[in-house]
Amino acid sequence: MRGSDSGHAPHHQHSSTDALEVALTDDVLVVHGGAPLEGRIRVRGAKNLVSKAMVAALLGDTPSRLFDVPKIRDVEVVRGLLGLHGVKVTDGVEDGELVFDPANVESASTDQINVHAGSSRIPILFCGPLLHRLGHAFIPDLGGCHIGPRPIDFHLQALREFGATVDKRPEGLHLSAPNGLHGTKFALPYPSVGATEQVLLTAVMAEGVTELRNAAVEPEIIDLICILQKMGAIIKVHTDRVIEIQGVPKLHGYTHRPIPDRIEAASWAAAALATRGHVEVLGAQQADMMTFLNIFRSVGGEYEVTDARPPKLGDPGQEGGIRFWHPGGELNAVALETDVHPGFMTDWQQPLVVALTQARGLSIVHETVYEQRLGYTEALNSMGANIQVYRDCLGGTPCRFGRRNFKHSAVIAGPSKLHAADLVIPDLRAGFSHLIAALAAEGTSRVYGVDLINRGYEDFEAKLADLGAHVERP
Repeated sequence: MRGSDSGHAPHHQHSSTDALEVALTDDVLVVHGGAPLEGRIRVRGAKNLVSKAMVAALLGDTPSRLFDVPKIRDVEVVRGLLGLHGVKVTDGVEDGELVFDPANVESASTDQINVHAGSSRIPILFCGPLLHRLGHAFIPDLGGCHIGPRPIDFHLQALREFGATVDKRPEGLHLSAPNGLHGTKFALPYPSVGATEQVLLTAVMAEGVTELRNAAVEPEIIDLICILQKMGAIIKVHTDRVIEIQGVPKLHGYTHRPIPDRIEAASWAAAALATRGHVEVLGAQQADMMTFLNIFRSVGGEYEVTDARPPKLGDPGQEGGIRFWHPGGELNAVALETDVHPGFMTDWQQPLVVALTQARGLSIVHETVYEQRLGYTEALNSMGANIQVYRDCLGGTPCRFGRRNFKHSAVIAGPSKLHAADLVIPDLRAGFSHLIAALAAEGTSRVYGVDLINRGYEDFEAKLADLGAHVERP
């Protein structure tokens, strides 16, 4: 153990009673920090697309095939939910390939759904497809990361616009469509990714035309539209966040390889920067990460994009990706604000903030997507970081949280020497940020609740080993 290397006794950072309960379990990773991450890892299909693509398979009347599916907990949850509803899910020939046969879709008991879906917010997206296939659907109490309420009001309002009836009961929500689902005109008050997915998955087989205004247009949304189009849907993406869907009476299965996970790619890039390392992320795509790459370079990080090269006779070819590294010297403070696509993604800010603790000067981060996403900074401060959070909209335009009592802006003063700590992970992205901080810090940290990271990062412990990190289970 190298805890004495830092000259500081490890600090304990607990975020809630729930976190304390997690800390008492064996779900802990011991991290010996202070060494750069160096090596090569690969990212697979995007977490924020793959689970929705799996739900889309419910709409087809023939089997679907999905490739490059990561082995993460969210995939296991959706696979279980599909199985409960009669969809036969099998592993394909290729590693990471799943085959979905929806020939025998059926109802599932509320108890079974609750058991499988307790930790996931995906069940809400089953509503449209199940209403089309069965005429009814059930949603249990929804889980997910505790980064803000993320209400399902947008979803329910959209479903009602299509003609669904929502019956609230103690065990959850029961939905039916006694007169079928019909196209509608609908404008989102905020370009919510989840609500946009809900409308797409419902509108494709609703009778008539649906017009969705103020839609989310994230790369994962466009990829879902590609999948639905492959299935026989008619979807037009207009300018100014307007999507038009012409309902069709039936859809067939799809074969699709999803876009790679740009959140995981950026997380490893931030880890390379924070630890003064060098990480090549195979599968990462420049086009979907342009906003992140601009900030990464502004901070002082370097990267190189490697294009894929198909195999030829005598040449095995090469998978494309992006190499990220710390070039030496000091990093630069920056001001940024998160936003919906094409803005700086909210899931990118938490890993990057760890690197910003090592930048000279004052960095400003204005979080405009989730109102409670800066709580993780308390743990970084316990490790020696200097981060202040504010209720004001700092460094940019006023946002919808500016007049409310949410600390959604952060000022990071650096550089700060990080030291070892005992940390408890509160949510998925904050968890990876805590892990990066432990890797960058001098000394030995204990990170509790690391299994939560498995929700979105495939085999992250093996990838850490591939990058030379000194981590172990006690």
